[in-house]
Amino acid sequence: MAYTYDDQNIFAKILRGEIPNNTHTETEHTLAFHDIQPQAPHHVLVIPKGAYVTADHFAAEASDTEVLDFWRTFAVICSDLRIAPDVGGGYRMIANSGHDGVQEVQHFHLHVLAGRPMGRMLQPG
Repeated sequence: MAYTYDDQNIFAKILRGEIPNNTHTETEHTLAFHDIQPQAPHHVLVIPKGAYVTADHFAAEASDTEVLDFWRTFAVICSDLRIAPDVGGGYRMIANSGHDGVQEVQHFHLHVLAGRPMGRMLQPG
């Protein structure tokens, strides 16, 4: 499938420095920052710096270096915030993709939420 990346999305603007953010961690290929409308005591967004629309787009087309950097950055966040289940209470990670996934920003991003029980992810419906 061909993905069309909109370079005017809010995360692209953040990556270009046009919109400020509260950076948690930044590497050569990944930016992680605190959500401006947190849904939990810890709510960090992790985004690749490359132009990827969805998680599957990133998985299919990102370089091995980008993929490794992204997931290692995620691990750093879990360590820094002490949210990994072996040292903290755990976390939820969410990546919304496409219309049915209610993706609001057309740039792949991972929400990392922690610091309280999250409840069931989906209700029967």
